[in-house]
Formats: sequence, structure tokens, C-alpha cells
Amino acid sequence: MQTNSASDILKTAILLERRGKAFYSTIAKQTKSAAVRKIFTMMAEEEDEHIQFLSRQFSNYEKNHAFLKNDVGSTEEDTAIVEILTKEIKQQISAASFEAAAISAAIDFENKAIEVYSGRAKQATDPNEKEMYQMLADWEKTHHHLLHKLNEDLKEEIWNDNNFWPF
Repeated sequence: MQTNSASDILKTAILLERRGKAFYSTIAKQTKSAAVRKIFTMMAEEEDEHIQFLSRQFSNYEKNHAFLKNDVGSTEEDTAIVEILTKEIKQQISAASFEAAAISAAIDFENKAIEVYSGRAKQATDPNEKEMYQMLADWEKTHHHLLHKLNEDLKEEIWNDNNFWPF
């Protein structure tokens, strides 16, 4: 039986973030690409920040039935780092590699998180809850956008390398 209580949504969010952290940490350990390692390590660290933030929210909600004010920082610096590393990644990996498959799987993780967070942001009536889930959805959308662009660039490279173009 699935419920949509605030506590259940927080538990789901924490679980999503823990799974993401485990996945990103594993990729960072297994990749041979230094640039991919940096990106996935950074993403694992961000997931850990989310876990800590959501855990504080959960604890407070269980005690007080209220949400704390949003205190998670900006992602602008991380976004800039990823954009710089993207060129390096494209030089280090091919579109058919383990790392490319990991990027594709990471896109799926981000899609699921966006779905959960956006949905709850729309349903929430508490302003702090609404703001928290919208911030998390936006953060995950940034990850998704960067990963999707990288995936598309890698796909285009393999198409060019293998003459997949019909002209």
C-alpha cells in the first residue's frame, strides 16, 4: 500500500538519494576516466548533502510535524565544473563504453528524482516543504541536463565515427 504522507515522501526521497550516492560512488571507483571520476564523485557528494538535508527534515518533521527552512547551497560552482569536465570526458571515453552506459543510467536516476520531487512540490501546502522539493527538483534537473547533453554529444561522436549519417 503506497501512501503520500509527508513522512513517506521524505523516506522515499532519502532512499532515492542513497541509491544515487551508491551508484555514483561505484562508477567513480570503477571508471578509468579521471574526468568521469570527478563528475561522479561530485554527484555522490551532492547526493550525500541531500541525504543529510532530507534526514534533518525527516527528523524535524517526525518531532514537530513541520518543515525546516531550506538551507542547501547553490549548485552554480558544481555546474561550472561539470561543464569544464565535459570536453575532457568526450576525449577520454567512447559512446559505447562502460562510462557512457553509466551516464545513461544516471539520467534515469535523475528522471526518477525529478518526478518525485516535482510531484511533491506541486502537492505540498507547507511553504517550506514546497520550496524544499522544488529546490531539489531544480538541482536534479541541472544534473539531468548536463548528463543528457553529454550523452547526446557522445552519441553524435559515435554516429560520426561510424558514418551513421544518411548523407
